[in-house]
Amino acid sequence: MRVAGPVGFDLDLTLINSRPAIMAAWSAVAEELEVSIDLDEVDRRMGIKLEDEVAYWFPAPAQSAAAASYRRHYVQLAPTLTFLLPGAAEALASVRHAGERAVVITAKHPVSVEPSLAAVGLQPDEVFSHVHGPEKAAVLARLSAAVYVGDTPADMVAGLGGGATAVGVPTGSFGPAELTNAGASVILGSLAEFPEWYARFRSGPAHRVGWADRCPEGRTP
Repeated sequence: MRVAGPVGFDLDLTLINSRPAIMAAWSAVAEELEVSIDLDEVDRRMGIKLEDEVAYWFPAPAQSAAAASYRRHYVQLAPTLTFLLPGAAEALASVRHAGERAVVITAKHPVSVEPSLAAVGLQPDEVFSHVHGPEKAAVLARLSAAVYVGDTPADMVAGLGGGATAVGVPTGSFGPAELTNAGASVILGSLAEFPEWYARFRSGPAHRVGWADRCPEGRTP
């Protein structure tokens, strides 16, 4: 497994708490288009592409308009309803301190990424947007990324598929057990633990033993 190389981070619920903006945008879509949308279901699938979520609620002819409606509302709501998750800025800084690039690899569309990052003042070295699952794995492989950090089982599968160490943080809709079952090599309670873990990771295998077992039980809201 690679130790040197870029470090990839998922965006939603890994670096940022965008749940309030996402839920508010879906509520606005439901009202505007007069469609019943179960926000709990949306939350359970959070992390997939917007187009895939839209397909759960709208027939094919209406999906493009629904996605456009969501993005319009989200861009308006993101500036005031997006928050930095604990340790996010420090995590990116620790990667740069090691001489590596900190990149964001997200299913979010570029239109939605920009206001989300601006709202919290994060400036990754590069952003790869509108990719999910195997597409994330392809980006990681192309970058020869050493680590991928995410909050969903799909992120863990993508990290492994891209040849990176998959690091899970239970700051989204999935708990430590679900991330571990998906293949996470390491579970951190939050990104606040990342700099110390990453320093040990860079130091070599002898320092990495035991970190996979250090995780809280249950979900982090």
